[in-house]
Amino acid sequence: MRRALKWIVVAIAVLALVLAAAFAGAVWMGERKMQRMVDAKVVPVPFAKDAAAIRRGKYLFETRGCAQCHGADGGGRVHIDDPGGLYVKTPDITTGRGGVVANYDEGDWVRTVRRGVDPSGRPLIAMPSEDFSRMSDADLAALVAYVRSLPPVAGSGPEIRLPLLVKALYGLGLVRDAAEKIDPREPPSPAVPEGPTPEYGRYVAQACVGCHRADFSGGRIDGAPPDWPPAARLAPGPGSAMGRYASLAQFAAMMRTGKRPDGTAVSPVMPFASLGNLDDTDLAALYAYLSTLPVPRAAGR
Repeated sequence: MRRALKWIVVAIAVLALVLAAAFAGAVWMGERKMQRMVDAKVVPVPFAKDAAAIRRGKYLFETRGCAQCHGADGGGRVHIDDPGGLYVKTPDITTGRGGVVANYDEGDWVRTVRRGVDPSGRPLIAMPSEDFSRMSDADLAALVAYVRSLPPVAGSGPEIRLPLLVKALYGLGLVRDAAEKIDPREPPSPAVPEGPTPEYGRYVAQACVGCHRADFSGGRIDGAPPDWPPAARLAPGPGSAMGRYASLAQFAAMMRTGKRPDGTAVSPVMPFASLGNLDDTDLAALYAYLSTLPVPRAAGR
């Protein structure tokens, strides 16, 4: 009996060592992955400077999450400071001292915004480029025009700290960065006429895929802090959040107030500081598109 107990203790100790070694190896893989080079070939989009482009760019900056992440002045801010150790401070994207975009050329902007890769070829770990990968050339040019028009501020570069567990999951491919998620074969969207149509709504909804997934089935958000709830299901099927909104008015009110028709609050993880700035056309188009979504293939089996 004593001999058998001894071997059980030895086996547990060996297993613990193996698991520790495997975990350390996954962390090392994550660190290596963060430093990898991504061959992101892009077609540069010419800079725009006209007033109309800058106005459109300001609207996109305020409604597509840019201001919420980088601050209204573009100077960068602490975006996530989770007690579990996940820390994300976004960079200054003005031309001020410490900014990261002062020397960006037309191709660098495309690579960063659409592909999640910096000019040197390294992945941008916290940049949600999957939300912008199919942004039209006109809108990308407008967004860049506005950012380039921002007054310079004295900011700094990005600062990202990943907990060891997240780093290990990243190394194993269970948490992915934008450069991994984006299919480089997919071309940018053509210009879509603005209007309260499902077609334009589909274009607007591209800014939601990073959390709600391409088929809008929702679920766990890649790399999010552990206390963040899963993204809501927007596609038809069991538990779809869209069933709460019988009208455009109810949907628009939720997007602007953060509250459901029954008065309960939606998780503040939703970027309401940006969504609340969406105009009537974008909200109507988004509602029209989400109301016509097909049931995801996996849910229809």
